[in-house]
Parts: sequence; structure tokens; C-alpha cells
Amino acid sequence: MRALIIDDEEHARQEMQILLDETGTFDLLGSCRNALEALKAINCHKPDVIFLDIEMPAINGFEMLGMIDEDVMPYVVFITAYDEYALRAFEENTLDYLLKPVSPERLSKMIAKVKRAIHEGKQQNYTAPVLENIPCQTHNRIRLVRPEDVDHVFTDLCGVNVITSEGGFSTNLTLKVLERRTSLIRCHKKYLANLMQIKDVRKLGNGNAEIITRSGNVIPLSRRYLKKLKEKLKP
Repeated sequence: MRALIIDDEEHARQEMQILLDETGTFDLLGSCRNALEALKAINCHKPDVIFLDIEMPAINGFEMLGMIDEDVMPYVVFITAYDEYALRAFEENTLDYLLKPVSPERLSKMIAKVKRAIHEGKQQNYTAPVLENIPCQTHNRIRLVRPEDVDHVFTDLCGVNVITSEGGFSTNLTLKVLERRTSLIRCHKKYLANLMQIKDVRKLGNGNAEIITRSGNVIPLSRRYLKKLKEKLKP
């Protein structure tokens, strides 16, 4: 089973890696120290299971679940030092949880549960609330950008770019997640727009158009999404 460890504490990541290595059950893809690193690794490597710490800075484990694209959602085992989180973990339909420090007996039970879930093809369904902030990476720090402050979002060879009045930032959230869990709307296969930042819509040939934002940015509006946008812009 392909596994990924996500924990902000280095010694905790090392301990979990040793424990999982000793079982001989997991192909470890590595470890991540925060949600942004984890989202990038999940989108890239598509692990079968993640071992996710609940208490992490900026974005906790519960919040991170709502940022994972449903198409690559792995099985989730929470790891925590706080027992009060256990009930909520099950309410979030996680597969299992482990209390630190993890005992070998508890680890064995968890492995059996994961194997059974994968064998049965049991689907994991997690509550995905509206995102209040979009986590972006800037100078080795996490910058939280409110969706209402976004001018537009686009994807290119470098990744997903969030454009605001303060500049551009990169995020590891996919356009699909941002479209589903924020107020941003699809205007092109590679672009999302903020409805409140649209100043004008200019028609082009072949049924296509372009959007001019209040900041003066010009973004494409494909024929496929033009009608939907018109409906949303009606007074």
C-alpha cells in the first residue's frame, strides 16, 4: 500500500516512518510537514492511504481534507495526541485514528482495517465545507487568501496561480476543488473568475469572449461557459 505521512513535527514523522517500515506493509512515498506540501504530494503520487496529523499550523487535518480533489482522495488515518479529536475523526468518516504514542497492537488493528477497506473497495466520503481561505505558497510560508480577494485563478505548466490585487501566488489546490468549494466560477478550462471582480465582458469571434476585471486583467471566456456567466450576471 502506497502511504504518505503528514505531520508538522519532524520527530513524529520519523517515528511514524519507523513504525510503518517495520510492518513491511507500506510503500512509503515520503512525509510532509504541512497541508500545502501534502496536497502537492497527493495530487502527484496518489497514495492509497495518508497518515494525517490533526493539529498543524495554519491548516489543520480536518480543514485539509476539504482541499483534496475527490478524484485522488486516499483513505485517511488520523494521528493525534489529543483523544478529544477521536470522536470527530469518526464523524468525518475517516477510516481510523491512532493516538500518539502508537502501540504495535493498535498499529496491527489499523493495518487490518485499511487492508479490508481497500479489498472491499470501500469509498471514503468526507464533509467538504466552503473554503474560507485558499492556502498559497510564498517565500517558504503559507499565505491564506480569501476567495473574495481573488481577481482570477488560472493553471499553466507551473501549477495553479491565484491572482489578487497584491500580486500572484501559487496554490496546490486544483481548479476543480476551487470551483466546487469557493464562490469562484469557471470561465475557461484553465481559468476561474471572481464574479464580483468582473467589470466588462467583450465578445470575440467564434462565440468566444473575454472578461475584463476591475483590476484591468483580461481573461478568456470560452463559448462553453459564456451562457452560464450571462445568467449569473443578470440583475
